[in-house]
Order: sequence, then C-alpha cells, then structure tokens
Amino acid sequence: MDTFFEFFSFSDPNVVAVVIGSVLLTASSAVVGTFTFLRKKALVGDAVAHSVLPGICLAFILSGSKNPLFLIIGAFVTGWISLVLIDNITTKSKIKEDSAIAIVLSVFFGIGILMLTHIQHSGNASQTGLDSFLFGKAAALVGSDLVTFGIVAVILLVTVGLFFKELKLIAFDASYARALGLPVKAIDLLLTTLTVLAVVTGIQAVGVILMAAMLITPAAAARFWTNNVKTMTMIAATMGAVSGLTGAYVSYVAPAMPTGPWIVMIISAVALLSFFIAPKRGIVSRAVSQRKLQYQIMDENLLKALFHLGEEDDDTYKGRTAEEIVEKRHFPKSRLMSSLKRLRREGFLTKKGSQWAFTEAGKLKGQRVVKLHRLWELYLSKYVKIAADHVHEDAETIEHIITPEIEAELERMLEYPEMDPHEERIPY
Repeated sequence: MDTFFEFFSFSDPNVVAVVIGSVLLTASSAVVGTFTFLRKKALVGDAVAHSVLPGICLAFILSGSKNPLFLIIGAFVTGWISLVLIDNITTKSKIKEDSAIAIVLSVFFGIGILMLTHIQHSGNASQTGLDSFLFGKAAALVGSDLVTFGIVAVILLVTVGLFFKELKLIAFDASYARALGLPVKAIDLLLTTLTVLAVVTGIQAVGVILMAAMLITPAAAARFWTNNVKTMTMIAATMGAVSGLTGAYVSYVAPAMPTGPWIVMIISAVALLSFFIAPKRGIVSRAVSQRKLQYQIMDENLLKALFHLGEEDDDTYKGRTAEEIVEKRHFPKSRLMSSLKRLRREGFLTKKGSQWAFTEAGKLKGQRVVKLHRLWELYLSKYVKIAADHVHEDAETIEHIITPEIEAELERMLEYPEMDPHEERIPY
C-alpha cells in the first residue's frame, strides 16, 4: 500500500516522466488506431511499426546521437515510405494488400536489423540502448523526451479533432464521401500520416514489435462497447491511458518488469474481457440473447400450434394435452414441457390436470403470431410473386421478428385482407 501511495504521489521526477509519457503515447495511439481499425487497415500498423527501425538506425548514423526528435523524423520517413510502397504494390500489380504488407514489413525490418547490428559493432559508445526500440523501454523516458512526445501527441489529438467528421466518413463509406466532393485521397493520406506518426512516437514505450498491438487493440476492445464513433474513440483513448498508467505502476513496483510489454498485456486483458462481457456485442451477451430468441421462437410456435388447434374445432380456449399438441406440430418433449411451464409462469397458459389452455393474453399472443405469418405469406405471394406453396418456410422465420410498425405497414399495403394465399382466415 505504501508503494501505491508513493507512486501516485508523483514525488519522483522520473516516475512523472514515465507515467505522463506512457499515458500520452498510449492514448494518442489509441485515438488514431480507432480510424485505422474502422478503415480495416489493422495490418498497416504492424507494417509501419516494423518499417520504422531502419529510419531510427539511419537517423542515429547521420546525427550520431539518440536525440528523440531526430529518431522520430527518421522513423517517420521510412514508415511513410513503407505505406507508399504498400499502396503502389497493391494498385500497380496483382499482389494483394496482405501480401504487399508482408513483403514490405519483412524487407524493412530485415534492413533495420542489419543496420542495428552494424551500429552495435561500430564501437560508437552512444549507441547504448538503441536496441530498446525493438521491445520498448518506457522506464527510460526522461523529461526532455516528454517535450517531444507531448508535442506529437497534441498534434495527433488536435488533427483527429479537426478532421473527425471526414475521417469518420471515409472509414465507413469512402464512395459516399467522394460523391459529396470530399478529397478522399488527401484524407486517406492524412490518416496514413497520423498512423505513421502514432507508431513512431509509441515505439519508445512499447517497441517496434509490440506497437501494432497498442495501435489496434484499444480500438478493437472499444468497438465491443458502443456503435458511436465518438464514444468509441473516447473509450479507446481511456483504455490506452489506463493501460499506460497501469503498466508504469507494475514496472515501478517490480523494477525487473518491462513497462512496454506490461502495457500491451494489460490492454490485451482489457480487450479479452470486453470480448466476453461487453453488453450486446460481447460473447456472453450474444449467447444470452441467442438463448432468449430460441425461447421466444419456441414459445410463439407453441402458441401458434394451440391457436391452430382452436381453429380446427372452433374452440380457442379448449384444454389440450401435450400429446395433442405434438400431433399438431412436432416439438421435442423436453423443450415442449419447458415452454409450457414458461408460458404458464408468464400468464399465457393455464393448466387443469394434464391439459393446457389459453389465457386471454395467451390467446391474443398466439393469434398475433398466426396473423403475422399469414400476412407475410400474402405479401410474398402478392408483391414478390412467390408461389403460394413456397411461402410457408419464409413466413415461419420472419413472423418472429416483425415489429408493430412493420405489421401496420403490411396491413395498409395489403388493404387489411381477410384471407391468406391458402384461403385461410387472417385473424384480427
């Protein structure tokens, strides 16, 4: 607990540099990564991350120092060149984008490793720590680095804020943006530039190899929580900032633990948790929704079968045994009994001895399912020109998802019909 308070008191200037640097880098990368992710260019971040290494080495060779500004400029140049090459290979040859990315990534990274090896054997004393760009070394951030990274982070955030609408539009529908007269190529180029800039600033924290994860993972995790792009961007930035802060804390508590890999581990854990527990889009939530839908379909089919039995002998409220229901429509015995009990609990059925009968609410619900089924059959027959003996299966599916608004529109279009294509009465 003492360590916790010591860390968050920010009394140590080195801790302040590491924390602020990690938060700035991870949050700004996540914001840009949101649009890279939505543009379906997740692998581009990986290509850039591996392509910046030769630029870093070349900047060091030319400047003779590890000045972060020179290294960022060098990394930016080779990262940007790699994206231009990927685009040209894709558009001017039969090679697809994933293959082009693999080619450029491996060639640039190979050149970078060769240059790094040459530097390490050159005898230049100032090259110490240059290899940390491979895996990151956020713990080595100092106050002077913060100025450079802070400026870059502000540039990234301000640019995204100014061009938010345009970036959002081309992420979802570039053709529509072009039809509106927007310079799609220029905006795409801007996104490319922002992606490269985000990568080259983040490599100091998490390294070349792990930077792609920091760019894309927060956006992928945030996508599970919302459908709104602005909210998604804010969630991604928050997740990135929290992972940067937590990674710095882990590194402070256990100095042997590297900050960069821990940042990626934490954001990956957050993403994995989001994949499972996020409302509506999470695996658990979707499984629950799917189970509810299965129950709904089973219950409505059962009510429909009971209504059909009532139509046959003109006694809707007559009690029926499970055997009578199965004779009308086959249901697995266990699912049938579960559905009968569930409908009884919900007030749609009553039970007298071994017989099950409609309540008023159950009769109305069963009647509506039959009505929707027959309306849809008539719609398919009249407007889609499907033969009457081919419409039943489609209606069996669609009857469970027709909303009251669609129901009213069907009635209006069909002029409140009395009979379906099979000459069966449509109940109202």
